[in-house]
Amino acid sequence: MYHQTVIVLDFGGQYNQLIARRVREQHVYCEVKPYTTPLAAIKAMNPIGIIFTGGPGSVYDSGAPHVDPDIFTWGVPILGICYGCQLLAHHLGGKVVAAQSDSAREYGKTETFFNTGCKLFQGLPSTGVTWMSHGDYMEQVPEGFSLAAHSAACPNVAICDETRDFYGVQFHPEVNHTEGGKDIIRNFLYRVCGAQGDWTMGDYKTAAIRRLREKIGNGRVLLALSGGVDSSVAAALLAEAVGRQLTCVFVDHGLMRLNEGDEVESAFQKWDIRFIRANAEDRFLGKLTGIAEPEAKRKLIGEEFIRVFEAEAQKIGQVDYLAQGTIYPDVIESGTGDAAVIKSHHNVGGLPDYVDFKEIIEPLRLLFKDEVRALGRELGLPEYLVARQPFPGPGLAIRVIGEVTKEKLDILRQADFIFREEIAQAGLDKTMSQYFAVLTNLRSVGVMGDGRTYDYALALRSVTTSDFMTAEWTRIPYDVLDRISTRIVNEVPHINRVLYDITSKPPATIEYE
Repeated sequence: MYHQTVIVLDFGGQYNQLIARRVREQHVYCEVKPYTTPLAAIKAMNPIGIIFTGGPGSVYDSGAPHVDPDIFTWGVPILGICYGCQLLAHHLGGKVVAAQSDSAREYGKTETFFNTGCKLFQGLPSTGVTWMSHGDYMEQVPEGFSLAAHSAACPNVAICDETRDFYGVQFHPEVNHTEGGKDIIRNFLYRVCGAQGDWTMGDYKTAAIRRLREKIGNGRVLLALSGGVDSSVAAALLAEAVGRQLTCVFVDHGLMRLNEGDEVESAFQKWDIRFIRANAEDRFLGKLTGIAEPEAKRKLIGEEFIRVFEAEAQKIGQVDYLAQGTIYPDVIESGTGDAAVIKSHHNVGGLPDYVDFKEIIEPLRLLFKDEVRALGRELGLPEYLVARQPFPGPGLAIRVIGEVTKEKLDILRQADFIFREEIAQAGLDKTMSQYFAVLTNLRSVGVMGDGRTYDYALALRSVTTSDFMTAEWTRIPYDVLDRISTRIVNEVPHINRVLYDITSKPPATIEYE
C-alpha cells in the first residue's frame, strides 16, 4: 500500500531518528536518509516534504556536508532544523557566520517569540521556550525569506519563504524541551506538506514482516531473547514473519525478576516456533565472581550471551541470522560515529568478529520504547509483557551495585517485587515509564527489635519519559513510599534502609549503575 512519505535527510545530528519518530507520531510515513543520497533516489520516493536535520558542522567549512542544489528547484517543501536551517540559508543566498560574541550563541532552553502568521507557528502562543544548540547564526537572511521567530539574543531564530514552502528553525522542535515542538512539526506536515495522516503502527508491522521475509528467505534465525519488552517484541515480529525458521533462546541466567522466566515462556505458546529455555545461572554467576565495575559486567554478560547462543546454535544445526531486540536509544547510548559511549548495550556492537552467523538482524533498531510497545500490541502479545517495565539485557546484575552473588540477587528480587506490587496496587503503574529497586553496596547501622543491624541500603528508582533519551524522576506520594519502605524492611532480610533517587536524566542515566 502506498503511503505519503517524508524524507529526513541526515547531516550527522544526534536527533535524526527522534525527528523521524515525531513524524511517525503524526501518522505520516518517513525514512531517514544520509545527506549523500542522490537526488534522483530521493525523487523516486515521491516525498511530500523533506526535513534537514541538525549536525555538528559549520556550513561555511570546506568539508561541511551539503546537498545537491537542485533540491531547492524541485518544488518540494523543506524544513531545516539547526544546521539544516543554516544549510538552507547558505545555499539560497544568505550568509552564515560564526558568532563573534555570546549575543548570537544560544544553548539550552531559550525564550522565543513567534510570528504566528507563519504556517509553521499557526495555533501556537506567540511566546514559548525552545531548545537551542548553535554557535553559528544567519548574519544575512536569503532573499525572499522573512523572519518568523526571534529571541533576545538572536534576531534570526526562524525564517520562512512561504511562496516556495521553505522553512528554517535554529532550535530543535523534536526534543521535549521545546514547548509546542510537536505542533510545529505537525504544522509542517499538515499545513505545509498537505499530509493526510494515512500511516499507522499496523502499517509498520506489515512492512516490517514483508522486509524480514524478503531478507531471511529460507534462512534460519536465532533470537537473543532476554525476556524484556524489546527482545520479546522482536521475537513476536519474527515469529509472524518466518514461523518455524525462528529459534528463540531464552537464557535463564539467574538475573531475572521474580517469576519472570515463566511469564516470558508462556507468552510465546501461541506461535509455532522453536523455544529453548537455557538454564545458565551457574555459568553467569561464575563469570561475574569478583566483577564490580558496571561496564565490565555489561561486557562480560554480553559476551556470555553470545557464547550461549553459539552453543545452542551448534545443537540445532546451521543458523544463518542472529536476531536482537536493539532499539534506538540503545544505539545512541552505545555511541555511534563520534558520539560518546554512555553505557554499552549487550545487543549493540558487542559481537566479536568470530561469531558464526551470517548477519545480525535488528528489526526494532529505529524505534523508541513506546513505539515498541505499540508494535507489541499490534502483534498480539499479552499486555503483562507489552506493558512490562523495561529491563536491561544484563538483568539484575547491573542493579546489584558491586559484586553480584546469588544471595544479593534473591534479596533484590524480593524487594523489587514488593516495590512493583505496591505501585500497581496504588494505581500508579500506568503513570510511570520505568521503576525498579537497586541493591546498593552501601551498608549502614540500623535498629531492629531493639538490636543493632549492619545491613544493606536499598535504592528505589522511578522515571517518567516519552523517549527514554531524557527523563524526569517520578513524584511518588509519600504515603506510597512509606508503605513500600515498611514492607521491604520487614519482609526482606538484610535491608535496613530504603532510599529514593530524585535525579533526572541527564545528568544520571535511567539505570542505577
